Amino acid sequence: MPAEYFITIHAAAPPKPPPGAPCNGCGACCAAEPCPLSRFLLGHRRGACPALIWRDDEERYFCGMVLAPADHLRWLPRLLQAPAGRLCRRWIAAGRGCDFDAEIKAA
Repeated sequence: MPAEYFITIHAAAPPKPPPGAPCNGCGACCAAEPCPLSRFLLGHRRGACPALIWRDDEERYFCGMVLAPADHLRWLPRLLQAPAGRLCRRWIAAGRGCDFDAEIKAA
């Protein structure tokens, strides 16, 4: 990753939590680079993850691979969406704490 780069996130997104704090859906990590799950399953290599989802009603980002994996993996039967979402949640370590240590500055 370059020493300095720019990401675009929703103006209403919550501020990035400190490393180790619970995820608050700020979206900074997924807007900066795809996680290993996105690289492996979606083939995405750079930039914002295509599975990053903004929800206006909750004013936060979510992982589309957790919420609706069949929307991103067209080969996945809808019947397997719930177990696949749970598996994706485990693979991205959702709920384990923020591990994105970049400094965020507003433009």
